[in-house]
Amino acid sequence: MDKLIDFLYKEYFITDSIKFSIVTILFVTMIFLITYFLLKIIKKIATKKLDEDRKLKFKSVFSFFNYFVYVVIALMTFQNFGINLTGIFAASAALFIGIGLALQTFFQDIISGILILADQTVHVGDIIEIDGKVGRVENIKIRTTRAVTFDNKVLIIPNHKYLTSTLFNWTENGTVLRGAVSVGVDYNSDVDKVKEILLNIADSHPHLMKNPTPNVIFKNFGDNSLDFQLIFTYNNGFRVNLIESDIRFLVYKKFKENNINIPFPQRVVHLQK
Repeated sequence: MDKLIDFLYKEYFITDSIKFSIVTILFVTMIFLITYFLLKIIKKIATKKLDEDRKLKFKSVFSFFNYFVYVVIALMTFQNFGINLTGIFAASAALFIGIGLALQTFFQDIISGILILADQTVHVGDIIEIDGKVGRVENIKIRTTRAVTFDNKVLIIPNHKYLTSTLFNWTENGTVLRGAVSVGVDYNSDVDKVKEILLNIADSHPHLMKNPTPNVIFKNFGDNSLDFQLIFTYNNGFRVNLIESDIRFLVYKKFKENNINIPFPQRVVHLQK
């Protein structure tokens, strides 16, 4: 028994100042295992009554908390092994400053990710626009947000972009969105007929909403045309390009049937003799 105790408590030296024993290794291993199971139990209890969206957000933040806890335990372990952390940090101050500058964006991403998850600026399923790019959010992680664009490309957004760029959340107020198609007609056109045709196109389109009702605005007396805008609402932001394209096809077709011309830019050139 004494031999076993001596074996367990015998100190082994890696260097003059760094030492360890079997008991220390067992103790550290036990601490890591207890921490692992405690964190797992906490995560299970905390996410038990959350919906899927909030559960994903909590797991992202909690994973960062896990890293922090394990780093603290690792530092305590170094202390137990007799490693002088103060000396190491002092000797490596310049190195840590360099690493800090290199990882500045990394930490900005993490902080932004925590803020997004906390204040719920963006949710999974939202359609967002940032830096001129539009996509539907698929998942939000601690460092990046992944979205799918209209053409099915995966858009990976570093979370610090939310701090440095303007974010448009198309669906924060609901899935109903407003769209518009502009068209110019010849100055000889019957403006009442133009309005009637545009409203009929909107009323008969299967993907446009009847309430609020579509509207036609006489926007401007242009250089070559009378400019109108058809305003409508729809509830599928990912179909906006197809919807607007479909409406333009119908406008061209109906205008042609009713002898309403869509003029092209013209210039009158006067030649002096």
